[in-house]
Amino acid sequence: MPVGVVLERHAIDHPWQTHGWRLIGVVPGAPGLRAPVVLREDGDSRQVHAATLEITLHRRETEGYKRNLANDPPLVYVVLRADGEEEFDDDDAPPRPDIATVCPYEAQDYLDASGLDETVEAVPMPDAIRAWVQAFIDAHHVDKPFRKRKRRDWSEDVERGRPPPRARSRGRHG
Repeated sequence: MPVGVVLERHAIDHPWQTHGWRLIGVVPGAPGLRAPVVLREDGDSRQVHAATLEITLHRRETEGYKRNLANDPPLVYVVLRADGEEEFDDDDAPPRPDIATVCPYEAQDYLDASGLDETVEAVPMPDAIRAWVQAFIDAHHVDKPFRKRKRRDWSEDVERGRPPPRARSRGRHG
């Protein structure tokens, strides 16, 4: 499902920066863009349709989708990269939206692996996306019961004269 990513430029109280950018929403079914489009400009504030990204659902991630829909409110996560777009004449370029997802586990992976030039932000999920995700879960989710891993019985190896794995020597340095 294509979603338009809407960012807002806002004034901040910082000694080296005059403004910052934040994610303020996603628009389901938004058209593709060649360049960011300014939606509204009001003094120090500017709202920009920065990009249209595709949210793709995968059958193996339905547990994450279920968990997200159980949150109040469910969220759409967007990975923003700090390299910005070249379409703005001044040094006022918004961060570049790179990935949109509705899986909190995927968002956490990006958050854990992100560097200084990358952030993960979230906004409430629109009803159209919520219904689409719920329909996907209903069609593809299969509960997998928890199965505890069985431990191997090492007593047979010990009886045959082989030490358990932790006690085995590993080369010259043991």
